[in-house]
Order: sequence, then structure tokens, then C-alpha cells
Amino acid sequence: MNTYQALVDTVIINKNNRLIAYDDSLKLIGTGRSAFVFKIKSLNTAIKIFFPEFMDIAKEEADIYKILISIPYYPTIHETGSNYIVMDYIAGLTLFECISNGKIITSAHIKEIDYALSLAVNRGLNPSDIHLRNIFITFNGEVKLIDVARFRQGKKCMQWNDLKRAYYSLYQKRFFPKKIATAQLNMIAFLYKKRFLPSFLQKT
Repeated sequence: MNTYQALVDTVIINKNNRLIAYDDSLKLIGTGRSAFVFKIKSLNTAIKIFFPEFMDIAKEEADIYKILISIPYYPTIHETGSNYIVMDYIAGLTLFECISNGKIITSAHIKEIDYALSLAVNRGLNPSDIHLRNIFITFNGEVKLIDVARFRQGKKCMQWNDLKRAYYSLYQKRFFPKKIATAQLNMIAFLYKKRFLPSFLQKT
């Protein structure tokens, strides 16, 4: 297939937002609240295809990525459509996967993430919805952030501040386990969202 749009057209999503079919040249790599993400097998690119009722988010996220263009901590976008974004494929582990696999997250990573977010602020954005699944450490040790659709919302988001406090007050301590099972991390996420945990125990 010669165009990204042609690949997008092969993706069939039913009215319940279940994935029915897609082209063999695509590999499903992520499922979120509003979209499926595929890697194009022959290229180092990914396509994020939004569910029909979230097409407004597709435009918003594409517009924000355009504001972030040239900042190396965010993926470059190559094409956008009414329901999709084509961007760099990120080869690495999310912070969630780092913890569930026992890969150490260093204080240098935390400082670099802080810096990446400050660059977005400098461009008039308000980084929000920053959690463990939206931050990658690549196999080359680089920090990358994705899912920026909420970077223009008005309210102040405390998730990243809570995550940093949890890192410095818990994760860095010698007694704290550096590998935590996925099920336990998901439970922490649920309890944090329901406000059953202290605020510094960040949503995952």
C-alpha cells in the first residue's frame, strides 16, 4: 500500500470499539481509551487510529504535536488525518514496563523528564495526564513522552508531581522493590484514582 490513509482504511473497528481487522503490514502495539496504535512493520513509524467518537481528540493531539515539533523528547509526526496520526515509532520501555520488568529508573531520567515537560510549558502548553505509561526510556537510554492530547487543558494536573514525590520518597529507598508485578501496579493505579492512597502515590 502506498499511503498511510490506505493503511488506516484497512483497520475495521466495530460500534463497541473492538478491533475486527487490519492489514498484515501492521502490528498492533497498543490499545488505549480512545485509540489503537499500530507499528508499520516495514518502517520505523507508528499509526495511532482513534475510535469514531474521539476524532476531536485526534485533531487536538495532532495540533499539540505540531507545537512540540523539533523538541527531541516528543515523537515527530509525519502525517495526520481526520482519525489518525502517523509518528515515530519508539523502541523502548514505558516507565510502567521498567518497573514491572525490574529495569532501574534513575534520578537522571526523572530530571530529564522534568526538562522535557518544561520545554512544553515554554511553548505555552500545560502538560497533563503524565503517568507511567506515557513516558518511555528507549533502548538507547533516551526519554520520550507520548499522548499529549491533554497538554492544553486549563486545570493544573498533579500527577507528575505525585510521581516524582513517590520516586524520591519511596522508589529510591534501598528497601523499596525495584520490580513490581503488573497486577500490583494496576491495583495501585486504581486505588490512586479513587483517592484511597496518599496523593504522592502516583497514578500509573
